[in-house]
Amino acid sequence: MADRLNRVATAIGAGLLAGAAGTAAMTVSSTLEAKLRGRGGSSAPSDAAGNVLGVQPRNPAGRARFSTIVHWTYGTTWGAARGLIGLTGLSEAPATAVHFGAVWGWSLVMLPALGVAPPAWEQPRSEVAIDALHHLVYASATGAAMRAFE
Repeated sequence: MADRLNRVATAIGAGLLAGAAGTAAMTVSSTLEAKLRGRGGSSAPSDAAGNVLGVQPRNPAGRARFSTIVHWTYGTTWGAARGLIGLTGLSEAPATAVHFGAVWGWSLVMLPALGVAPPAWEQPRSEVAIDALHHLVYASATGAAMRAFE
């Protein structure tokens, strides 16, 4: 029993670190994409968290801080799920695919459910594809970090 708990704790810890690495990679990809396209960052994740937590920053600086906290906390925490997926015995590619599906699928369901983003079928295909790309960067970088920890 202690060995099983140790494996779970180790997987979660490694997953959290890997999730931070994945979040860093996604931050780079989304920042570059936004600059290339001349658009601002998405506020949907922080708007969703604000709705759930009852937090409404008072000014632009507070909104930026809250958005950064939500982004890093969310991405790092999803890394724990990747660590647990690794305990299933899936090899790297399938584990990364499952993680990608879970993370992106969750955002596709929860953001519209919380009223902060339209459903995917109401968005331009190019925007959905770009969102998928950023989530794929996250899942791939998280998976690569997990592999490095093994």
